[in-house]
Amino acid sequence: MKTILLRPENYTRSPWKNGGGIFTDIADAHRADAREKSWDSLHWRFASTPIVAPGPFSHMPGIDRLQMVVDGRGLVLKALGQEFDEREPFTTVRFTGELEIVTELEAGPVEVVNLMARRGAAEIDLIALKEPGDRRLAAGTHLVYAPRGECRISLDNENIAIPHNGTLKVELLGPSQLALVSGLAVLGSIRLLG
Repeated sequence: MKTILLRPENYTRSPWKNGGGIFTDIADAHRADAREKSWDSLHWRFASTPIVAPGPFSHMPGIDRLQMVVDGRGLVLKALGQEFDEREPFTTVRFTGELEIVTELEAGPVEVVNLMARRGAAEIDLIALKEPGDRRLAAGTHLVYAPRGECRISLDNENIAIPHNGTLKVELLGPSQLALVSGLAVLGSIRLLG
């Protein structure tokens, strides 16, 4: 097991693919042979961003997306014949980057976290840990993000504090046991394929 605490002051910023906003890039992985990071070289990406006005989502063919509101409420994603309801915070929605999505904000701006992966390169999951309790982690990369103040976790019986907006990146070669001790956390899990 390898862990590293990612601190907010070291996060980078990048524009949305359609230029409509700015991501706070928390962690990502790209093809090893890529000369520079780009949407084409992406394996997976974990990022947060504010959505302050209704508008279209970026077109991201070949990318699977998970999203969750971590601040504010009232976000709805509308696609042709479909609706993805994020009105309540810490609700995960899953959709593909090919969908033509337009956002609706029913109660003002929100902050969301996104976990994206190239289809066929990785399997991803995104959940909120709101109540103390144990969770088994499979081999892969796990990101424990603290969006609402410090949270405390136990990882294989080692107690770890994660500061507000910090992220603990956990690389596992085999299964492990995670327990939320206090606070609230968002857990992103990535398993590379092939």
